[in-house]
Amino acid sequence: MTLDPAAFAELARIGTATLSARLLKRGIRRHRIRGAAALFPDRRIAGPAFTLRFLPGREDLPLAESLVAPGGLIEAVETAPAGSVLVIETGGDRESGVVGDILADRLRLRGVVGAVSDGTMRDRVGLERVGFPVWCAGTVAPPATASLWCAGSGGPIAVGGTTVFPEDPIVADADGAIVVPRALAAEILVEAREQDAFERWVIEEVARGRPLPGLYPATPDSLAEHRARRG
Repeated sequence: MTLDPAAFAELARIGTATLSARLLKRGIRRHRIRGAAALFPDRRIAGPAFTLRFLPGREDLPLAESLVAPGGLIEAVETAPAGSVLVIETGGDRESGVVGDILADRLRLRGVVGAVSDGTMRDRVGLERVGFPVWCAGTVAPPATASLWCAGSGGPIAVGGTTVFPEDPIVADADGAIVVPRALAAEILVEAREQDAFERWVIEEVARGRPLPGLYPATPDSLAEHRARRG
């Protein structure tokens, strides 16, 4: 099912740490997008994935032309829906930057909430000026055409050691970026909401000087006490 904007806002508020714990309890271990670190750590986002795929460039491939071809980078920037997260597969490439300040500003103005990639971006100062949230493996000077061929958008991708399908919820914050399988998203949100409320209560109890044994990690007694306190 597709989550509504309020649900995505709640996923962003709850954050990747709690959501990761819930996914692990479901047996979903490969949910972290490796290499995608917050370029600006004070940002947090959540939204459905809009996918874009780059493959290693080869001497006989038209690298520059691939950016403006149907389904290429420029079309992706112009068609990614408002509220979505642009998720970019590069195979972990570190030789070229797939998005710079001009494209980032266009994405921002179109309402895309952020970009996540296992590769690198470019124009770090410009990206900071634009204020577009980015998770990536760092920044470099060369453009995408230095080492990458754009293979198209809108399909499943392999990014940072996991698979992302279009519209899979993506959540990213200071701890990195994760993918939540779309079919499980509503259930994961309910479970994460409960865990988040419990842990906020635990934080209050610890601040009062309460010791951890019997309180955290959660026990049947501490969960029951928390529920009773909530009424």
